[in-house]
Amino acid sequence: MEQTIEIRVQKNRNATDTRSLPFGKVPTEHMFIAEYKNGQWQNAAVTPFHDLTMSPMALCLHYGQTVFEGMKAFRMKDGQANIFRMQKHYERFIKSLRRMVMPDVPQELFMSAIQELVKVDRDWIPSDADGSLYIRPFMIATEGRIGVKVSDEYLFMVICTPAYQYYSNPLKVKVETHFSRAADGGTGAAKCGGNYGGAFYPTGLAREQGFDQVLWTDAKTHHLIEESGTMNAMFCIDGTLITPPLSGSILDGVTRDSLLALAADNGIKTEQRPISVDELMEAFAAGKWVEAFGAGTAAVIAPIAGIAVYDKMYDCYLGEDAVMYRLKNWLYDIRTGAAPDKHNWNHII
Repeated sequence: MEQTIEIRVQKNRNATDTRSLPFGKVPTEHMFIAEYKNGQWQNAAVTPFHDLTMSPMALCLHYGQTVFEGMKAFRMKDGQANIFRMQKHYERFIKSLRRMVMPDVPQELFMSAIQELVKVDRDWIPSDADGSLYIRPFMIATEGRIGVKVSDEYLFMVICTPAYQYYSNPLKVKVETHFSRAADGGTGAAKCGGNYGGAFYPTGLAREQGFDQVLWTDAKTHHLIEESGTMNAMFCIDGTLITPPLSGSILDGVTRDSLLALAADNGIKTEQRPISVDELMEAFAAGKWVEAFGAGTAAVIAPIAGIAVYDKMYDCYLGEDAVMYRLKNWLYDIRTGAAPDKHNWNHII
């Protein structure tokens, strides 16, 4: 389906001092919006950023039909803009939409919307080494009706905000053995709003206890590690990169996928397999080299300094020669054009 995108540009704000802006609080000047009505997408436009007006009866406000993605654009060494792994993000967005019984966004509309928006607001992409433009495509059910049903009307939107290092220091996390992020057969593999809202309470309790985040375990036994806060959990034990396998309760992280590919490219052994809390404790007890980190679009790699298991804290390796730092540097070099993009991940505009 071809969709013409109307471009309404209005330049009013200065984008030069992006570093002083708190992440996620200040949007760029423009946004993309398209409506789904009568079974088709229509009125697609890049417009000045503005508030929405919708019915208090909109179904997204009551029954949770909300899906989003998290992507980034980077300033390359030659000054061009690079939107990273658009195809992979689109594929995950579609999987999330289908899990929440929401209509597909045509690929051409998705790609064009993001590309045109980044073109208009490319001055907001930081040139700093740790800076990027965070891109948030999302979709909400807007039909005004009280009643448990699948909506017939939706808005697909894209907004952006400058982003820098998400976590300033290595994290202290606790293994969560009571609350669950997701269960088999649930929506854990979809990037929908309810997954995040349900995590706030146990994460808040962990912070009251002095931790930064939780290390989620499986809902059935609380024995197998699944995710790290809002990120995929990854470990490097004696030189082997290990991460839990994808399942109905684990998100198919784009950063996770990229790091696994880069590790394999550079001769680092990788394993996608279940890893238990007991295995982790045994590795610490045996004095093995244990790195732990979260991997996600916003944080990229978030090193974990310590993991609390059953009230005992285990220290993770954070030396400068850690594998996770090499992975982060390799990824950065590809995104900025300092290294060849042999996987064709970059979408340069």
